[in-house]
Amino acid sequence: MSIARLTGGPLDGQLLPFDGDDDEIIAPYGEGQIVYRRSGDAVQTGAADGPTEVPFAYVEATEPINPDPDGRDE
Repeated sequence: MSIARLTGGPLDGQLLPFDGDDDEIIAPYGEGQIVYRRSGDAVQTGAADGPTEVPFAYVEATEPINPDPDGRDE
């Protein structure tokens, strides 16, 4: 099992379990989905240096991401 390190978008800085060689992570977010795409090579791939990390960068959301759903922009 590897760990996906997400950068950008609403999940910036999050770590997710990642099992496989996929180049994309699509996750539910609000009413739609968000897409992160692999953005580099795996690091920490040795047996004794902790879990393997794979970087992923934010690409898009299928629905608008509104941090203020009540419409009260300040």
